[in-house]
Amino acid sequence: MPIIKPISDLRNKTNQISELVHKSHEPVFITKNGEGDMVLMSLATYGEIERTLDLYGKLAVAEAEAAKGNRGRALNKVMADLRKRIRGFQ
Repeated sequence: MPIIKPISDLRNKTNQISELVHKSHEPVFITKNGEGDMVLMSLATYGEIERTLDLYGKLAVAEAEAAKGNRGRALNKVMADLRKRIRGFQ
């Protein structure tokens, strides 16, 4: 269920709205004159959304490549490269 608050709460109860945003890990929708006006969320939630969108973008690119017939690299070659990188950090 979405959390909806009037803009007057944002002005008069800023600390409570901040706590609500952090505790719920959900966006809080702010209304102005009964209409949707803005959305508030914690930086952590915003970061999660950004990472999710980045992942979806990468998946879309991979799906497009697969649709073109690009099969990518063989797993054994990927694993060999990863092992080399890990050994290089030791």
